[in-house]
Amino acid sequence: MAAATAGGPGAATALWSEVNRCGQNGDFARALKSVNKILQINKDDVTALQCKVVCLIQNGSFKEALSVINTHTKVLSSDVIAFEKAYCEYRLNRIENALKTIQSASQQTDKLKELYGQVLYRLERYDDCLAAYRDLIRNSQDEYEEERKTNLSAVVAAQSTWERVTPENLGLREATYELCYNNACALIGQGKLNEAMKKLQKAEGKIMDVTEEDIEAELAIIHGQMAYIMQLQGRTEDALQLYNQIIKLKPTDVGLLAVIANNIITINKDQNVFDSKKKVKLTNAEGVEHKLSKKQLQAIEFNKALLAMYTNQAEQCRKLSASLQSQSPEHLLPVLIQAAQLCREKQHTKAIGLLQDFAEQHPANAAEIKLTMAQLKIAQGSVTKACMILRSIEELQHKPGMVSALVTMYSHEEDIDSAIEVFTQAIQWYQQFQPESPVHLSLIREAANFKLKHGRKKEAISDLEELWKQNPKDVHTLAQLISAYSLVDPEKAKVLSKHLPSSDTMSLKVDVDALENSHGATYVRKKAGKLTGDNQQKEQGQGEVKKKKKKKKGKLPKNYDPKVTPDPERWLPMRERSYYRGRKKGKKKDQVGKGTQGSTTAGSSELDASRTASSPPTSPRPGSAAAVSAASNVIPPRHQKPAGAPATKKKQQQKKKKGGKGGW
Repeated sequence: MAAATAGGPGAATALWSEVNRCGQNGDFARALKSVNKILQINKDDVTALQCKVVCLIQNGSFKEALSVINTHTKVLSSDVIAFEKAYCEYRLNRIENALKTIQSASQQTDKLKELYGQVLYRLERYDDCLAAYRDLIRNSQDEYEEERKTNLSAVVAAQSTWERVTPENLGLREATYELCYNNACALIGQGKLNEAMKKLQKAEGKIMDVTEEDIEAELAIIHGQMAYIMQLQGRTEDALQLYNQIIKLKPTDVGLLAVIANNIITINKDQNVFDSKKKVKLTNAEGVEHKLSKKQLQAIEFNKALLAMYTNQAEQCRKLSASLQSQSPEHLLPVLIQAAQLCREKQHTKAIGLLQDFAEQHPANAAEIKLTMAQLKIAQGSVTKACMILRSIEELQHKPGMVSALVTMYSHEEDIDSAIEVFTQAIQWYQQFQPESPVHLSLIREAANFKLKHGRKKEAISDLEELWKQNPKDVHTLAQLISAYSLVDPEKAKVLSKHLPSSDTMSLKVDVDALENSHGATYVRKKAGKLTGDNQQKEQGQGEVKKKKKKKKGKLPKNYDPKVTPDPERWLPMRERSYYRGRKKGKKKDQVGKGTQGSTTAGSSELDASRTASSPPTSPRPGSAAAVSAASNVIPPRHQKPAGAPATKKKQQQKKKKGGKGGW
């Protein structure tokens, strides 16, 4: 009886009242307990199952809620529980499944349309997302209109940032900081950095409207975008300082931390690698892949590969770049990173082969790859081969930059004919597609100047005639044309010279002396004196004097004796000469003092009976005049350094080195 009473209608009514009361109070944990009791009475109660799913969603138990929906598919049909199922799939990052669930629903409610817009945004289908939000704003009137406008502005900002689409003016009033922030992001995508910074500052001012708990989190996002603008403007020190301040705050948004860490790595480049290795850990946090767009995640992976290359982790670099290439086979960066790694390993030929294969497989991206190949060839010294690679890029052959590079390289190789051929092909292209354009005429002039510079006056005539035809008043071109014809067709040169202006029309009628003597003159020409007959002869014979320049005789030593044969080993240090026998031991012990640099030993040579003409010179004895003279000049003891002091040794070594050089 007790069991029957517990399961009676009265008990169920009380439980439903409890569920209703807990739901209004937001206590979904207690509401879930009451719902479970109701399901014990009737396990297939549709309303109770719906309430259980809602309670689980409110408690964040999305997997359990989805499990309940999938377990009771017979009772909970797609029409009944479509929104809850799609929402669980969306929160579990099963975006494709959520899209299918929404599209399979028979009735598209406002809630489903709202979720549909969120799903499209996560799938980066921005055009469809924009249309969905416009339809919602147009056909609904409730308290969520401001949120829809914020989402609409976010879609426009994403289009501007990731798809480089010029955003249309939606006419949205910047009533909230979110709208200001999204508009700033759209301006960054357009490259209007100063305007974007002002919008972010405006958003920073409006953020005070939110609760104190959320202020730090929202400010961190705004400041991160400010730092990004500083980085784009080249203010890397300011950007780095602001990035590090945000990291110290330890925000809970793993997406924000990953973006900031990646941007710091890009600032560090190949410097401060230890800091970059620490920052890269923030990009590996759990859930980052669901917070960022595909292009953001791709950029992070590229930087990881580059960091591995900079830290000499060759195998890791190859592994990451190969993974990126498999994900995006047509993307340039993975193959360029692989080629760069091969070049660091001095495998230039293999790197060029890798780039060549990629260019053949992806003709659309061949131009950029071939430019890199040409650079590698130049680094190897193969300039001619680099020119061949550059000339194979058909879409760039006529560009002024390409023409300039090829002409410079051919000139370096002294291949003037090929350089002229490059000019000719470019001029022909512009003659066909952009005749008489500024670039066309500029190329003709450069070609003419190049030919004249290298003595190809006959070939330059056609170019000069074309230029003069375009501008008959160009006296400089006419003079060049006459100069070229003077060697080929003198009669034609005479005819053309009639078109030159007269000397009267060309004179400037300026008083040169008055101009030079004026207050503002910075240079005064010296008047040349009259040359005398001797001066004229000197000037005439100046060229001969320069040719017959006398060679100066080398200076001989003071003790040079022409009768004595010079020592053939005089250029060798004393220690390396064949007759060197080393220093005698105990020589220093007998020395009482050391004389000054100018002291003489004349007296010692006279008093020393052992010194003869044939005997070699010996050191002075303690009682000799030289020793007395040296002792009289001894530095007072308080300043004298001990015999073994480094300074004394250094002086002795220096004198020894000086005496070791060879003499006559």
